Amino acid sequence: METFLIIAVLALVVIAAASALAPRLGVANPLLLVVLGIGVSLVPAVPDVHIEPEWILAGVLPPLLYSASVSMPTMDFRREFTAISGLSVVLVVGSAVVLGLFFSWVIPGLSLAWGIALGAIISPTDAVATSIVKRIGVSSRVVTMLEGESLLNDATALVLLRSAVAGAAASVSLWNVAGSFLYSVAIASVIGVVVGWANLAVRSRVEDSTVNTVISFTIPFIASVPAEMLGASGLVAAVVAGLVTGRGAIKRLSPSHRIAEEQNWKTIELVLEGAVFLLMGLELKAIVTDSIAGDNGFSPLLFAAGALAITLLVRMAYVGVLLLSSRRRTLRHADMRPRLDAVQKRVDARTADPEAFARKLAAGTSRGPGRDHRDGEQRRRQGPLPQGPRGPRSTRALERFNARLRRMGADIDYFLNKPFGWREGSVVVWAGMRGAVTLAAAQTLPGETPHRSMLILIAFIVAVGSLLLQGGTLGWVVHRVKPRTESPVEQIAERQRMLTHLSEVADAVPQASGAPGAPSRALAIIEAQREALLDARNDGTYSADSLTNALAVLDADQIRLEMRGEASSSHE
Repeated sequence: METFLIIAVLALVVIAAASALAPRLGVANPLLLVVLGIGVSLVPAVPDVHIEPEWILAGVLPPLLYSASVSMPTMDFRREFTAISGLSVVLVVGSAVVLGLFFSWVIPGLSLAWGIALGAIISPTDAVATSIVKRIGVSSRVVTMLEGESLLNDATALVLLRSAVAGAAASVSLWNVAGSFLYSVAIASVIGVVVGWANLAVRSRVEDSTVNTVISFTIPFIASVPAEMLGASGLVAAVVAGLVTGRGAIKRLSPSHRIAEEQNWKTIELVLEGAVFLLMGLELKAIVTDSIAGDNGFSPLLFAAGALAITLLVRMAYVGVLLLSSRRRTLRHADMRPRLDAVQKRVDARTADPEAFARKLAAGTSRGPGRDHRDGEQRRRQGPLPQGPRGPRSTRALERFNARLRRMGADIDYFLNKPFGWREGSVVVWAGMRGAVTLAAAQTLPGETPHRSMLILIAFIVAVGSLLLQGGTLGWVVHRVKPRTESPVEQIAERQRMLTHLSEVADAVPQASGAPGAPSRALAIIEAQREALLDARNDGTYSADSLTNALAVLDADQIRLEMRGEASSSHE
């Protein structure tokens, strides 16, 4: 027991020291921890380290993915969902198949099913790339794609691994694999949504911040464990629960609860991520020893180098397709924007005075067939009316339609103002590095797997090699290709628009009633401004970073009022 405590304390000290030193050395914290772990494992006095893979897959990944998904801007996730789903599903499956063909060709006695199993192990990328590109500074589109990909591709890889292992023992059809994947994602999504809403409902009634945070620590496991018991993906369930929680927390949870939870989860992330990458390095000696016992020579190193090159080439090809698709969508959006503006003007006129607009439409029906024909031609050029010539059935329906138009316009502006070109694509390609999931999944291979020790070593070399090679040079690549970054001028202009908007909202808040216990006007202004920002988030009016910063300022202002006892009108 004492030995375990000493090792645990030393590990925490190493993780904390690496986190403090990494920025000064100009390297990412995970890379430094992997190198330290490899160095320590080579010391003769250090025994072999082996961690059960279920500790990583079931104990570490769900909370890490849940925490990342809570902080993921759902607005950007929705906009980039096509790219994220392609990187998480299509690219993983394509990489696994190509790698499976390669491994079954170069490794004697390895069937295609086992080759695809190893390809599925190597295919998923790690979230460490996100922390690196955030530190370097690139477009928010690149960050969203990489972060979203790392949230979902693990589930695809694990489902494909499970199907490939089953296919090695018996025949498995493509439809069985597709059905298993759809079932896994669908059941996990339903469980994640239910757990996310239940999480918000329960925690909104808990007043103690400490208790609230403790409950949040259980949510990823409450979502993942039932999903795994039903044969679905626990990781997808944890991610969906995090997305639901992150979107609804601002409305349902108090600022003090959210800030306390955020700080505590940052500590959990630091410890878990640091432990995973430190263990990756420490396991080197045991994995190499097992491979040497199998008399594999230097062949695993050559196979791993080939696999790493293939993953980069396949990723490059898919990102090339993504670039072409993005270019076509940009042209389509540029053509759509004027027509959308015309429809928006007509809807704004109807919203401003619905009765006058209805009278105008009624008068237009008696102008004769020639005029009707001309009006019809004009309507076809400008775009259709939202509810036909009789107008909307209710003001609420018109408002919903207007909100959809605003969101569509904001989405078009987002894609037009933040183009995804070859520079951004280059960063996405080089940032696709492997990590802890690859090593943990490799160790789940059953004992009867042909060349098991060599396959695990290949996966380890690919994971560590990509982390050190791609992660160590990602900053240099970004500096060379110079991808688009957020324009300071645009950020300042957006901030000014937001401040003007919030000032108008504050001016519209009436004076406090003065009744005992009633909210003060200052608190009412904060609540009104927060509601306005949430509406703007739904419409996509401002960028995710600007919204996050503005909401954080409002949270700080509300906590200051509550601490000074100025949250009620009796203190004004």
